[in-house]
Amino acid sequence: MFKSMERNKLGTRIVLGVFVGMIGIGMLLYLVPSQAGTAATGVDVVATVDGQPVTRTEVQQQLQKLQAGQQIPAALAPLYAQQIIEQLVFEKELEVEATRLGVTVSDAELGDRIKLLLPTAFQNGQIVDRTQYEAQVAQRFQMGLEEFEELVRQSLVQEKVGALVSAGVTVSSDEIATEFRRKNEKVKLDYAVIHPDALESQVQVTDADLNAFYDKNKTKYLVPEQRVVRYITIEPDQLAAKINIPQSELEATYNQHLDSFKVAERVQISQIFFKSVAKTDAEMAEVRKKAADVDAQAKKGAKFDDLAKKYSEDPNTKDKGGDTGWIGRGQAMPELEKAAFSLNKGDVSDVISTQIGIYIIKVTDKEQAHTKTLAEVMPILQGAIAKQKASAMAEGLSQKIADQLRQTAKPSIDAIGKQFDLPVAETAPMGISDSAPELGNAPDIKQTVFRLRMGDVSQPVRTDRGYVVMAVKNISPAHQGTLAEMRDKIVADYRHEKAVEMARQRASDLAKRTQGGEDFAKAAKSLGLEVKTSDEIARDGAITGAGTVKQYPGAFTLAVGKAGDPVFLGSDWVVYRVADHQQPNQADFDKQKKDIETQLLDAKRQLAFESFKSALEAQMKKEGKLNYNADAMKQLTRPS
Repeated sequence: MFKSMERNKLGTRIVLGVFVGMIGIGMLLYLVPSQAGTAATGVDVVATVDGQPVTRTEVQQQLQKLQAGQQIPAALAPLYAQQIIEQLVFEKELEVEATRLGVTVSDAELGDRIKLLLPTAFQNGQIVDRTQYEAQVAQRFQMGLEEFEELVRQSLVQEKVGALVSAGVTVSSDEIATEFRRKNEKVKLDYAVIHPDALESQVQVTDADLNAFYDKNKTKYLVPEQRVVRYITIEPDQLAAKINIPQSELEATYNQHLDSFKVAERVQISQIFFKSVAKTDAEMAEVRKKAADVDAQAKKGAKFDDLAKKYSEDPNTKDKGGDTGWIGRGQAMPELEKAAFSLNKGDVSDVISTQIGIYIIKVTDKEQAHTKTLAEVMPILQGAIAKQKASAMAEGLSQKIADQLRQTAKPSIDAIGKQFDLPVAETAPMGISDSAPELGNAPDIKQTVFRLRMGDVSQPVRTDRGYVVMAVKNISPAHQGTLAEMRDKIVADYRHEKAVEMARQRASDLAKRTQGGEDFAKAAKSLGLEVKTSDEIARDGAITGAGTVKQYPGAFTLAVGKAGDPVFLGSDWVVYRVADHQQPNQADFDKQKKDIETQLLDAKRQLAFESFKSALEAQMKKEGKLNYNADAMKQLTRPS
């Protein structure tokens, strides 16, 4: 269990993947871990574990790696930093504990694990080529060799310590039987969903009702301060369209960057893959026979993409007809590379055996090494040069405007626009929470707008599109909205409230009538409701458009034909009856017993390991071996 768990998380850090789930649980507060012993010190030190520092530099490097691989909202960066700190601290705690327990990892064990992770880098148990090995590590894991091998070693340490921690974990026969029942006991439900939104059109609205509703909820209808903004945008994309680039400059740029336009020899291939890992000799004989037959069909003219969709066992390319895209030398397993570069366009290979499976490939296109001509790269060069010049122009314009605004006699925004030949536009009235996409996206645009006084002109504010200069034309103060002013919203709120009451009442009526013996379908139809029937669902199953079965408390306890109490799903009401109840087939118990036992053991071992982590941290704090630098922690984990 620990082996597979660590292999899956290798792309980040040993257990860094765990914190993604933690984020979803509750958007953890930015709390500094409780501290014990003498506080860690040093400008760059975030924490110390038995005298070993965790530094701010390490945390920032890991955060940068995560940000390079995915878009992390700025608001979540402190939370990610918090989890990275916890991960780095745990790694050092684990090393200390492993040393105490006498847990080590030999070179042979390290080598065996790397072979599992990167089988294509080895042949006959030896690294094929050091450069290729390094390239595969960089491509697959986005890290250097030293960091990769240390990470693999750490994962093996955790695996060994995890095995020690969970050595006494067992699963009882009662637990297996209970889980078997949970997985295999199924129900089928008839249900009707009452949507309040669908009832809003039936709500009658009178002036008297509206006046009473407004008086009761008056405080909900405050109109926030609104401002109308006049603005000038300085956007490189707009400036770039006006830039003409001389042919001589294009030619000079092309010649200066000639190496950038060199294209290495490459081939485009499609593949059909048959797995060979963990198969017996007899099974492999069948695989080879099947592969040979498919290869023969492809060579006789059968459509390769159809064969790939039908026979290939590679989930990443199967649905694309086997298309793997372009590959250069050193980017595929040696056996595949040799075949791919020796075939002509349109050729199909013989059956190719590798360490992980059997391949059949087809070369769909081929390109010799060459340098792209100026004509080929002209659009790219023009765009790049124009973008560069436009960015410089935008920077220059924004600086000139900023200088002009810093003068004693501040000009109006119209004067700025006229001086620099930039059009002045105007927003619709907007509140602090309203969007204003025309101003561009930047964290401080709204703050700038609502900080300006009438007559002021803002300094240029950098946005995602360039710069914007703003001035407030009009300010409407916040005030209590009148019924006439807010009528549309008040009518919508009134209809929604009454529709929710109607939905609850219909759900209650349907449940009472059905529980009283009336036919469920007929009663639902008389109330204008549609009855649906779920699939057979287990205790962890879901009902299409009606939540999960866990939200239906009587689903597995009511007798067939009986209706439960109405269920509220946050916006909709659901009334249900048990249409069928399937008890587990005991004949399936022996078939599932081993898998269930393995799943329960894995879950228990994981819980044991998490408990070990908590206990290890508590013990190290108690012994004064774990200390945090509160100031450094706050700087890294406080919200921006």
